[in-house]
Amino acid sequence: QVQLVESGGGLVQAGDSLRLSCAVSGRTFSNYGMGWFRQAPGKEREFVAGISWSGGSTYYADSVKGRFTISRDNAKNTVYLQMNSLKPEDTAVYYCATSLWAVITTTLSGYDYWGQGTQVTVSS
Repeated sequence: QVQLVESGGGLVQAGDSLRLSCAVSGRTFSNYGMGWFRQAPGKEREFVAGISWSGGSTYYADSVKGRFTISRDNAKNTVYLQMNSLKPEDTAVYYCATSLWAVITTTLSGYDYWGQGTQVTVSS
């Protein structure tokens, strides 16, 4: 049984930083790409960042490029999202997901297992 458990969300002020973690079990973690998505109230879930199986390739949504950094530790079966210079528009529930493939994909259909989500709230 594949499980993804996110942690690290919270309430912060604009300009602050947070680091999200996602621990994966039940799958050979190092074989698959990973992604972070977010969903704000009343909006569709959107891609935030993706990382390839080795961590050698990363890709970001334009809205977070230069502020967020995705990384992974295959020895710990964990993927991270470092979020700096947070803005109120970053407020959302953040989800990690395992890709169907080893490479990065930006579409929801390219991911098969999802975490339960962690709330990030950025106040102005």
